[in-house]
Amino acid sequence: MNSLSDISVPSGKMLIGSDWCDAYSGETLSVENPANGEIFTSIAAGGAAEIDAAVKAARKTFESTAWSRMRPIDRSRLLEQVALKIEAHAEELALLESFDNGKPKHLAMMVDIPSSVEVFRYMAGWCTKIYGKTLPISGDGRQYHAYTLRQPVGVVGAIVPWNYPLPMASWKIASALAAGCTVVLKPSEVTSLTTLRLAELMLEAGVPPGALNIVTGVGEVAGEALITHPDVDKIAFTGSTPVGKHILRSSANDLRRVSLELGGKSPTIIMPDADLDKAIPDAAMAIFFNSGQTCFAGSRLLCHESIYDVVVAGINEVAKNLPIGAGQDPTTMIGPVVNKKQRERIENYIKIGQEEGAERISPEGDVPGQGYFVKPTILSGASADSRVFNEEIFGPVLTATKFSTEEEAVKLANQSQYGLGANLYCKNVKTAHKMAAAIHAGTVWINTYFVVDAAMPFGGFKESGIGREVGEDGVLMFTESKSVCALLDD
Repeated sequence: MNSLSDISVPSGKMLIGSDWCDAYSGETLSVENPANGEIFTSIAAGGAAEIDAAVKAARKTFESTAWSRMRPIDRSRLLEQVALKIEAHAEELALLESFDNGKPKHLAMMVDIPSSVEVFRYMAGWCTKIYGKTLPISGDGRQYHAYTLRQPVGVVGAIVPWNYPLPMASWKIASALAAGCTVVLKPSEVTSLTTLRLAELMLEAGVPPGALNIVTGVGEVAGEALITHPDVDKIAFTGSTPVGKHILRSSANDLRRVSLELGGKSPTIIMPDADLDKAIPDAAMAIFFNSGQTCFAGSRLLCHESIYDVVVAGINEVAKNLPIGAGQDPTTMIGPVVNKKQRERIENYIKIGQEEGAERISPEGDVPGQGYFVKPTILSGASADSRVFNEEIFGPVLTATKFSTEEEAVKLANQSQYGLGANLYCKNVKTAHKMAAAIHAGTVWINTYFVVDAAMPFGGFKESGIGREVGEDGVLMFTESKSVCALLDD
């Protein structure tokens, strides 16, 4: 299964309530294969009217007995059925993701699909475990019974990015539905196909119409309509920091609930006692996986001066052995970036890095002539005040910087507006845990990288966001806590 003819490509229609529909205007958006630039289908270009209809459908279902007041055990069973549907269609979804996003199909089978399955299965368990508490209040001498309720926040407007389309949609949908919310989701206009296919599978699994609604379209139109709609109770967004700031400003008008998973400039720190046989390939894949289009990619290498040359040479050697090509080729490890605009952005940053004094190190040879490919690149000797050290590039580009002491490593790691993730390679357990506590990041991986699990809350410090995805923290982000106090004395 390596051709579009092997699968059923979604029609590109939007899901509003129980209806699959075109944009009311009839407008569409082209879908491009980033491996060759060819247009292979189209999706509906929805806007404010479609968002309004979807929000009404979500509100109707939320207020009915169809979802929020469904027995928790029944919601749990339905989410488990969704997990089984994704598993049954794993290869189809991975291939669709590969054509739509450019990522290697076999890597989508390893990461994207299992992540999506696992979050629905994990959140199925949470449906029956969202508890309130009894409270031993002091009161005024009279007898009271006080307790809290955890209730769904309501209608959720979810917006997801193009780099991990299916997992990011799954994280938000599964968490919100587990809490009893209903969802209006706007996928990236660049990569909407797997989200549309997921919606088809969810209806097949028995999820009631209106619990999930999908409106495709551009962010400036459909996305803006969603974040400003007066009947949306919460916005859950994953994407760039500038857009996240815009959403936060917009939410201030009516104090709308917001959770934001934003950009990153995560360090990979290699201490002098690190196991280089593990640290070097890990550091390479932490930036080159998914062509560097990962918000928590290890895009800043901070390496002790005593091993710096060995590590940089080793990472470049790994890069030499990463085949570049279309995502449907089972040997491909580096696929194209998502579109021409992104390729131009990355190449411009490489040029800026060289102008700032960094040495460009890349494997020899050319990239494929068609499509939006970028070579794995190291910008060695990037200074801590350079743009490439501090700004998110979002491509297979690693800045490399030396440090001499543990304190300097932590200082450099924290010298960032972001705080999403960090990778630390160090054999000394005491040093490792001391540094992990001092690093300003939502997740610190020690002697590993990219371990993301549905049970682990995911999110960032500083400009990397507000709130957490998945885990207990993630599902509770879709609830409100209500206090109830009853006087028991006559």
